[in-house]
Amino acid sequence: MSLNGMIGKTVIVRTYSAGVWFGELAEKDGAEVIVRNARRMWRWWAKKGISLSCVALYGIKPEKSRICAPVESVWLEAIEIIPVTDISRTSIAETENAEAED
Repeated sequence: MSLNGMIGKTVIVRTYSAGVWFGELAEKDGAEVIVRNARRMWRWWAKKGISLSCVALYGIKPEKSRICAPVESVWLEAIEIIPVTDISRTSIAETENAEAED
């Protein structure tokens, strides 16, 4: 797969300072990426395993995770881009939008 081979795929993006994001990789230029239908993964808990790679493979435990409502697009400086499996995509996409806690 080429460096731009993930364009159009659903991915998880780790950044230096903006956290972890889930969505469709729309553009990539060096470390800069645009992610569409992007949800910030404010807190995540892997369904199996302990790493973000395991989240990309197996999905999340929704009851322990906090996933924000999607924004149309976001520009990020990526340090890691991981394509997700269908199981992971469904698990994250179907998780309710996180709300502020009282």
